[in-house]
Amino acid sequence: MRRLALTTLAVTLAVVFAPPASAYSAPSASAYPAPSASAYPAPGRVTGDVGVHDPSMVKRPEGGYLVAHTGNDIALKTSADRTAFRNAGSAFPGGAPWTSTYTGGSRNLWAPDLSHRNGRYWLYYSASTFGSNRSAIFLATSPTGASGTWTHRGLVVESRTTDDFNAIDPDLVVDDQGRWWLSFGSFWSGIKMISLNPATGLRADSTLRSLAGRDGGPIEAPTIVKRGAFHYLFVSFDYCCRGASSTYRVMVGRSTSVTGPYLDRAGRALTSGGGTEILAGQGGVHGPGHQDVFGDTDHDILVYHYYADNGASLLGLNWLGWDSAGWPYVH
Repeated sequence: MRRLALTTLAVTLAVVFAPPASAYSAPSASAYPAPSASAYPAPGRVTGDVGVHDPSMVKRPEGGYLVAHTGNDIALKTSADRTAFRNAGSAFPGGAPWTSTYTGGSRNLWAPDLSHRNGRYWLYYSASTFGSNRSAIFLATSPTGASGTWTHRGLVVESRTTDDFNAIDPDLVVDDQGRWWLSFGSFWSGIKMISLNPATGLRADSTLRSLAGRDGGPIEAPTIVKRGAFHYLFVSFDYCCRGASSTYRVMVGRSTSVTGPYLDRAGRALTSGGGTEILAGQGGVHGPGHQDVFGDTDHDILVYHYYADNGASLLGLNWLGWDSAGWPYVH
């Protein structure tokens, strides 16, 4: 993210937010037609320590959920039920000195991507400073996901001020052939993709692919998931990090190939500024974005942050449905 250098969100917010009408019961998808831009649902009910920025969430094999988000040394949270959340420390409680070249010495690390594969947790995360593309994405792994159990695995990709891209906001996707890919990017020439070595999780070759862009305009935070015949690329348009004045919104395009080309619902290429909006701010929900998507036992889940009227950055969770044409919608 091209963002403010956020400090760790350490204040526990014991608040309850208005849930969707479903309150996470299980109505049929037909009960939820695709919403209009002026009638998006409220975030689902969450409680406890729900102050987050750039959340990524995974269902744990033993049950419950683990969340990683922007904060000092990468902040962690856990939940037993996807409703009540608690602080679980940080990935690197002793610090991550290998990132200081990119952070100017700050311990604030950004925009993690969390997943569980091959019996362990994989964490891709960003190191940078606000407004700069002197940035890097690193990898760490853990057997449990707990604070202090993460092992630094190395630099994955970096960008320099002479590059036309920004190496932040990583997202791992594994295709049907078992190939590993990392999408990333923020502003500059947009969203990029590289190939990874599945054995190490590190970069496999020198090819840099382009997935989406807005001619230098605000686009970031890619997330790719496969549903049916299509890969769906979710991105955030516009601006985060401005409190209640933030204008983030969630957009999507799809492709039959993980490497693109991605088109929106109107057939516009995401590399030419296309994108179909599926969530935007309304009422007391400002700038929802930096989305993550994961499949749970009941529904696909859209995870994101948004800003309250007082500027606090909070966890948003909603069901993600798919209409008869195969396009996602939030409910």
